[in-house]
Amino acid sequence: MFFRGQTIGKYRILSPLGSGGFGSVYLAEDTWIDKKVAIKVPHKQNLDFTELLKEPRLLASMSHPNIVTVITAEKVPASGDGPAGKDGLFFIVMEYVAGQTLEHIIMREGPLELTRALDLTCQMCNAVDHAHRAGILHRDLRPGNMLVSESGMLKVTDFGTSRFLEIAAHGTTVIGSPPYMAPEQFYGKAVFASDVYSIGVTVYQMLTGSLPYDTPAPQDLERLMRGELLTSARLKNPKIPKSINDIVLKALAPDVTNRYQRASDLMNDVIAAREPAPVAVRRASRSAADGDAVAEIQSRLKARTAPQARFCWHCRKPLQARTAKCPFCGESQ
Repeated sequence: MFFRGQTIGKYRILSPLGSGGFGSVYLAEDTWIDKKVAIKVPHKQNLDFTELLKEPRLLASMSHPNIVTVITAEKVPASGDGPAGKDGLFFIVMEYVAGQTLEHIIMREGPLELTRALDLTCQMCNAVDHAHRAGILHRDLRPGNMLVSESGMLKVTDFGTSRFLEIAAHGTTVIGSPPYMAPEQFYGKAVFASDVYSIGVTVYQMLTGSLPYDTPAPQDLERLMRGELLTSARLKNPKIPKSINDIVLKALAPDVTNRYQRASDLMNDVIAAREPAPVAVRRASRSAADGDAVAEIQSRLKARTAPQARFCWHCRKPLQARTAKCPFCGESQ
């Protein structure tokens, strides 16, 4: 536990930002360049040094506007006033995102406005798809691990439970946050589609203000596998368009083969979804806001100012500023 004004190397602690199962995060100032940063101090300091470097190395292997940026990892000599190991205190220095977690936003506001929820959905899908293309499985996607800046930029963080899937068929460790874990994750068989399931739970929570089911107990796992615990989001919030509800249910399919296999597939369906045209007079008075919400996602993503990068509407790969044609797929923007 560190206190305001305490110094770790060249970093001066300003305030605590939060604490989880793997470490505590503090707002600090780099006293050499007068820059605010976030410092993550792992709880377990006596791990092998290679294990301590796992998370910063994963973060360093990715560069994406919707993933928190790692600045460096450092180790300073042990002192009597910090949780240091025998060889000194190890910590990770990351960019500081001025804002709050998505978890806090949902707790404070309840169900989010549809356009905003889908905007955030596209951003988290972009981040997760980038990680998956790098072979990285997150395994602990949840609102508490997603930061939303004051400008509305979402950044996925906390890759402490992540692993490269290129060296194994699936993640074999049973790890994650139970309310957001896919059924197969409880059996140590996490795959990329398991992260998509976690996104589905998060989207469900944004749209309804609640989880799709209570945290599964061991005796509930078979029912979870059969999809018996899941309640349709529209039963909790009738304002959710059917097209969006269907997307959420597909993301939450208990059978991994029936689920979206990639985050980009989920995002593509969100962008393409439209509220069906009215088929009866009784529907004519329905507000067009929900029907138009998904159509606004692309324009909202493109209109966001720096530092958010532009993405090709067709292949979702990053674009340089003012690029008229995607260099990857050749589509005009």
